[in-house]
Amino acid sequence: MASKILKATTNITGLAALKLLYGKILRDLKNIPETSAYRKYTEDIINSRLEHVENEPNIARLERKINCGQIEEVIVQAENELMCARRMALNHVWGPLASQAPPNQWKWPII
Repeated sequence: MASKILKATTNITGLAALKLLYGKILRDLKNIPETSAYRKYTEDIINSRLEHVENEPNIARLERKINCGQIEEVIVQAENELMCARRMALNHVWGPLASQAPPNQWKWPII
């Protein structure tokens, strides 16, 4: 008889934390111009994931829908994304370069 393996998760606490993080990310993205590719694509991803979190109470199914690891890992990813969004806004990365880019900066592969 095969034994069943139960996975420990953060359950409701993790989902509440994830909702909170996603809300903070969406709020902080508003400090970045709407024309920024980072804002557009990050908002799309976060809104999609937030919809899954709000509509899927089953952790295992939620993990499959988000498809980025276990919920605990998704929370860490959200924490990292929040820090990234704040740094992007702080540094105004959408603005012009501070100085001229070196020759072949955007050329790949580098030979």
